[in-house]
Amino acid sequence: MHLPEGKKVYFASDNHLGAPNAGSSFPREQKFVRWLDEIKADAGSIFLLGDLFDFWFEYKTVVPRGFTRTLGKLAELSDAGIPIYYFVGNHDLWMNGYFEEELNIPVYHAPKQYQINEVSFFIGHGDGLGPHDKGYKRMKKVFTNPVAKWFFRWLHPDLGVKVAQYFSVKNKLISGDDDAKFLGEDTEWLVQYAKRKLENQHYDHFIFGHRHLPLEIDLNEKSKYTNIGDWVTYFTYAVFDGKKLELKKYS
Repeated sequence: MHLPEGKKVYFASDNHLGAPNAGSSFPREQKFVRWLDEIKADAGSIFLLGDLFDFWFEYKTVVPRGFTRTLGKLAELSDAGIPIYYFVGNHDLWMNGYFEEELNIPVYHAPKQYQINEVSFFIGHGDGLGPHDKGYKRMKKVFTNPVAKWFFRWLHPDLGVKVAQYFSVKNKLISGDDDAKFLGEDTEWLVQYAKRKLENQHYDHFIFGHRHLPLEIDLNEKSKYTNIGDWVTYFTYAVFDGKKLELKKYS
């Protein structure tokens, strides 16, 4: 991926729009939309690393109500020719074509590697990676099971969305409340995961969300792990100008 002179790559994650309810998340949505509007001028591409919504499920003809301003702004940026890449998180596992068809935004269900101006990146949401998240890993197998998704789809959306939103907020395995604490560099499981990846291939940057913590940790002299925080508490994002990656706070 070539980044033209004067353009930047932006990374954001974990907005959890809709949590704990639509009313209280609305100011966060407005703030995020303002940020998207501001970066439009110099964005060469935008990476959204998951959990944009606190719950998202695509029925064949129905998607969850709300988030109009966010979806509209993403459509505007996409129509303006700015590439946007979406990596699903643990709250929006059930994306199945809506973003691709309506917004022209590709959706990825696993981490991917990129080469941007000769700088190598390993990018993903971060859930279920490394020697941790065992309870969530078991739960994810159920959530992604085709039979389980088929049964859930038969629930009326008014009931299905309501039930899912309740558990999304209340269940700590899903909500990620237990993950939003710094574990120390030696026990951060995404750091351990990144270090294991480096045993087989070099990457200049590992960029993840999921942890809800803005973190920058040197893995060795040439590689860095960055967690880009969230848009719930920290309102942080990362930006790459073609040479340097920085973690910033929007205010």
